[in-house]
Amino acid sequence: MDNGQSQQNAPRKRRYLSGEKKYLVLEEVKFNPAKKVEILRREGLFRTDILKYDAIAKAAGIKALGEMRPGKKRPLDVPLEQYEALKREHGAQEKALAALTVEFMVLKKKVNGE
Repeated sequence: MDNGQSQQNAPRKRRYLSGEKKYLVLEEVKFNPAKKVEILRREGLFRTDILKYDAIAKAAGIKALGEMRPGKKRPLDVPLEQYEALKREHGAQEKALAALTVEFMVLKKKVNGE
């Protein structure tokens, strides 16, 4: 057997494409429909693969658009630890503000001669 024969009969390694690569191939096929066969051959894909990718992308797009709502954005959930820390910080700032207000009132009375 020569080298060409053994390569033809050897099982081909299955290629695994990342989601990003699949999307890029899908976009390339959509923008270059005349070169579809060439792109599929280059990537080792079939027409049904592209149809499957297109259906999945369409479903994901519809789902993402369906979740979008006009108006105010929903506030993000804050972890309990972060909430408690912010609550303590707010309390400390309130106390500092109250102390500064009292001090300001005392100074104001001294300046005005009351």
